[in-house]
Amino acid sequence: MTHRLRAGMVGGGAGANIGVAHRYAMRLDDRYELVAGVFGRDAIAALAFARDLGLDEQRIYADYEQMAESETRRPDGVEVVVVATPNDSHFAIAKAFLEHGVSVLCEKPLTTDSASAAELVRIAQAHGAVLAVAHVYSAYAMVRQAARMVRDGEIGNVRFIDVEHASGWASTLLESTGHKQASWRTDPAVGGRLSVVADLGTHAHHLARYVTGLEVRAVSAQLDTLVPGRQIFDNATVQLRWSGDVPGRLWASMAAAGHSHGLRLRVFGDRGNVEWSHQDPDQLIVQDLECRTTILSQGVPSLATDSRRLDRVGLGHAEGFIEAFANLYGDVADELLARRERRPSTIRELSFPTGVDGLKGLEFIEAVGVSGGAGGAWVSLGEVGEEAT
Repeated sequence: MTHRLRAGMVGGGAGANIGVAHRYAMRLDDRYELVAGVFGRDAIAALAFARDLGLDEQRIYADYEQMAESETRRPDGVEVVVVATPNDSHFAIAKAFLEHGVSVLCEKPLTTDSASAAELVRIAQAHGAVLAVAHVYSAYAMVRQAARMVRDGEIGNVRFIDVEHASGWASTLLESTGHKQASWRTDPAVGGRLSVVADLGTHAHHLARYVTGLEVRAVSAQLDTLVPGRQIFDNATVQLRWSGDVPGRLWASMAAAGHSHGLRLRVFGDRGNVEWSHQDPDQLIVQDLECRTTILSQGVPSLATDSRRLDRVGLGHAEGFIEAFANLYGDVADELLARRERRPSTIRELSFPTGVDGLKGLEFIEAVGVSGGAGGAWVSLGEVGEEAT
């Protein structure tokens, strides 16, 4: 196990699809060994679940506080912990491990407000720990290709950014049927009234930031509840003003009936545009001023190194969500192992999302909330302070 990282998980137990994705991603490149965890409030069910994973019963814990204390006393304790619980618990769990110097890979949103997100960033830095956020879409090879092309000016100066994460998964009142995910994601006490922005909008926000290298400076938002009887906003239409005074649009919805996923990004420059869609993630569409369309396919030898280094099976073979998740885990593993072995940092320009990315996502959510409550008034985002960068 010397080449593997000892990992723990809080959440992601029975019935949690995101837990499955995290565990598959850990195992795909043999970079991690899951050795400990907290898998639910029901102790008997959690124990049975962990046994099925092959974990040592002595390292299956009743709560995260017990896990943090016990694991940090062990010479073979966890080096990184995955936080895969509902939004309202992220801060306390991540804080408990970061304060012990244990790195954290947290599901998004990082916390429920920017102040607590900034606190986690400071704690991670103070204790020399990595704080990563699971914005997994940035780890697709063709997203890295798009980012390299846009950042290198291949479509010219960016003029407009259009991004959407419009899913139809909750187009009906699922929460009234006992649906586990819908029950907490549509509970304002757990996911917040802006759950659609926290859950889907932050992915769109981060994807556009990642590809362009620009930051949102101001927003004008309309918030709607499209499904009658729902207690939260399930649809958000946001006008954006990016750095350099670049305009844009972001649409986030959990009630876009008929859309299975709905993540798409288009970036328009003064020399052309690029378009990437999660529905066809192995391809990047590029158009020039003459309306000539080029479709770049993953695995082509002429692609940028940023893209080629994430290609697993070569040209003509489809790759997907678990592979992208594993790419994210691989970038995190590179950095954690470098720190373990006291080597230089492996973090590059196009690397894994950090706590600062999580913080910027919370600032975006808060600005959208203020703007939506003020009838779409333009609201500026707060700047990230030097202490949090």
